Order: sequence, then structure tokens, then C-alpha cells
Amino acid sequence: MSQPILKASVLSSAGPFAPVLIAGPSLGTSAAALWSAAATALEQFTVIAWDLPGHGLSPAATEPFSVADLSDSVAALVAGARAGGDIADRQSVYYAGVSLGGAVGLQLGLDHAASFEGVAVLCSGAKIGDADGWAGRAETVRNQGTPAVLTGSAERWFAPGFIDREPAVSAALLHSLQDADRFSYAFCCEALAEFDVSDRLGDITLPLLALAGGQDAVTPPSFAQFLAERTPNGAGAVVDDAAHLLPAEKPAETAELLRRFFGAAYQEGL
Repeated sequence: MSQPILKASVLSSAGPFAPVLIAGPSLGTSAAALWSAAATALEQFTVIAWDLPGHGLSPAATEPFSVADLSDSVAALVAGARAGGDIADRQSVYYAGVSLGGAVGLQLGLDHAASFEGVAVLCSGAKIGDADGWAGRAETVRNQGTPAVLTGSAERWFAPGFIDREPAVSAALLHSLQDADRFSYAFCCEALAEFDVSDRLGDITLPLLALAGGQDAVTPPSFAQFLAERTPNGAGAVVDDAAHLLPAEKPAETAELLRRFFGAAYQEGL
């Protein structure tokens, strides 16, 4: 296992003293395609989005990695931004991640809680899928490339009617999947196969918001409810008429839920 190299981009800037949101992607997506609309709606936050290995801006991985390795890399991004002055000492830092990015958020809550004021986990869970399913998908993509999973991903990612209503958004997300490095995608699948923090949720003491799409078949609302109930400072909410990619499907609603929750967390920390 190795700590992967991750690249990030600033999607929106709200000034030198604004709170910072580190936004994490879902498997197969670029952070910009997934988070841009929600970042625009998060007017009070500077939003910095990171990409998975071999996705978006991040270089391809050459070795396997774990979800814990990804969380170490995200924490290193934040530490580097603070050391370089891109994030000031007085700026509060929050995290929100989708699916695999949400799993990274849980791991950050376990291993790097001191770096964040709160965490939001979107369309994710303490354990996602099963090891055999992830191993099978990893093998398929490693051998055939990401186009082999385009159709299935489109069915899982979006609620019925979304592709017709938002063709540009859905096309950008599906193109990011098609462009992803097949070996890095397979490594991500294998990281998810090993991920299970179900027995450790009680150790996550940061304020934690678990959000679910009402029509998400991959990580249904019961997953968010489990996270909210098992973490000491957890809360949960369901966004109707959305499936697995909340920030892209419902950017305004997602932004409002994050703004409200992180605003409350900030006030409690004063």
C-alpha cells in the first residue's frame, strides 16, 4: 500500500477569512464535474475539490492504496495548504465527500479529526457493497477500461429523468468516468472492498452530517441513518428525487444542508 498523490482545484473563493470546504469525489467522477454547481451555491465558503488517483487532475496510481491512505493524502493536502498560506490559521476547514469520497470523510474523522471542524458524508456508508462485487468490477475495468461500466454507472448515479433534464451535467460526469485511468479505478474498487468502519463509528466525535438520495440504490437512506445514529454528534437527512450524486443532482439543496449544518457546527465551536 502507498499514499497516493492527489491534486486539488479551487472551485469557488469567498475571501481570505471564509470557511473552507474540502470536497471529495465519487468513484469515476472528477471533483469539478461533481461539485461545481454546489460550490457556486455555497457562496459563504471557499470550496477546494480533490480528485481520486487517475481521475480529473490527479495522476494515475501505480500501486494499490487503501481508504486510509486516501485520507492521509487529503489531510496532507490541507496541511500543505495551511503551510503555504492558501488556508489561513483563522479559517475553519470542513469536509464533504460523496460515496468513496464520503468513506474518506469517515476515515478523516477517525484519523485526522484535528484538521477539520466537521464532516459531511454524502451517499456513502460505513461499508459500501461487498468485496466480491468490488473485485469483479475491478477486474472488468482493469481488462476492458471504464467504458465497460458506463451504462451501469449511469443507472446507479442518476434518478430517473435527470439525464434528460440535465444533459450537460450528466454528460460531463459520464465523460469523467470514461476518461478515468482504468488501473487507478480498479485500485479504488479494491480499496472499497476492504473498507468497513462499522464498528468504529462511535470514535468519530466531530459533528457529522450524513446525507442520502431518496432514490439511491447503492447507499440508500438507511445507510445515512445508520451513520447518524452511530456517531456521537451525527445528524442525517434525505434529499428526495435524487440518487447517488447529490451535489450534481440537487446542488442548491445540498448546499443549503451543508451551509446549515456547518454553520451550526461553527457557532458551537465559538
